[in-house]
Amino acid sequence: MLSEKMEAALNDQIAMEGYASFFYLSIASWCEYQGMEGASEFFYRQATEEHDHMMRIFRYVLEMDKKAIAPAIQQPPSDFKSIQSIFNDVYAHEQKVTTSINQLVNLANEENDHSTHNFLQWYVSEQREEEALIRSILDKLKLIGDGPQSLYFIDKEITQINSQVGNQQGEA
Repeated sequence: MLSEKMEAALNDQIAMEGYASFFYLSIASWCEYQGMEGASEFFYRQATEEHDHMMRIFRYVLEMDKKAIAPAIQQPPSDFKSIQSIFNDVYAHEQKVTTSINQLVNLANEENDHSTHNFLQWYVSEQREEEALIRSILDKLKLIGDGPQSLYFIDKEITQINSQVGNQQGEA
């Protein structure tokens, strides 16, 4: 059984995951408008993934006989300086989500809530993978630089990452 404190914290996480989904959707739109198909597909997939994360928590709260609350989502930014700044912002956002998940795990431990602790372990692993993926993209962006053809090469690299991630998801 979830405590009221855990119920509220999980509903806060639902809102955070919902915002992340819309944040990535907004970035996908910007990338597509800029002609960066690979980057837009990457962020459309990320938006869907974050929505799935939100729904997973939503259903867990209900499974635990508590009330899951559909969040009001704050309007994400819709204009961005560059693809490089986007990935820096995304990395900062993923770190914020990781911190939030870790706080949920700490709360579950404090409350001796083994079920929620176990449930959250999937998110702990997922966040480690998300941060590693974004760090690897940031590393590639640094190597490519910001010369005249950099956007072409950046989009090509992200298209390659899309293929790899798609293949990994097909194996899972």
